[in-house]
Amino acid sequence: MNLILLGAPGAGKGTLASYLVEKMGVPSVSTGNILREAIKNNTPLGQKAKQFMDAGQLVPDQLVIDLLKERIAQEDCANGFILDGFPRTIPQAEALDEIAEIDCALSLEVADAVIEGRMTGRRVCLQCGATYHIKANPPQKEGVCDKCGDKLHIRKDDKPDVVQHRLATYHEQTEPLKAYYGNQGKLKSIDGAQGIIQTEQLAVQALGL
Repeated sequence: MNLILLGAPGAGKGTLASYLVEKMGVPSVSTGNILREAIKNNTPLGQKAKQFMDAGQLVPDQLVIDLLKERIAQEDCANGFILDGFPRTIPQAEALDEIAEIDCALSLEVADAVIEGRMTGRRVCLQCGATYHIKANPPQKEGVCDKCGDKLHIRKDDKPDVVQHRLATYHEQTEPLKAYYGNQGKLKSIDGAQGIIQTEQLAVQALGL
């Protein structure tokens, strides 16, 4: 199955993708990872992408699509893949339709207020990468990582004004994809605000796994 995960930043797409990779036995394909890999390996497409990124510009859609086309042609994608974080816009979805047959777009529905609570409450350890939440998963000692004892930080992306801006961008640019895939009869929506286990169960039901 070729699956797209839709949802606002902080809706839980990454967590669900990790679970579905195990459940479905297909890889999760992240355009961010593909870009980093192509640049690291100094491939022709990676070199092109690096020029844009070094200049502080967005990598053009067509270049991302070309990288994606290369990635999904690899052997581990033979039985399908999960796309997390792409497409973000209708033009990207139209370009994606040219290179792959998408079977389902699964949308995680979470209210903005819930997402704001999730993201602004998140704390990360820059030393070991551990992640906490002040309510859902607090460290044993406030502001200190349980694993390595280093200080916990609020990521720039998790500051309230940044979160609100990211949500506004999602509603404007990415949310229209629900109608796009709905019109193709490929959209399924689940409640993503119930917690990790329940979200996984709802996804399994929706996808008929």
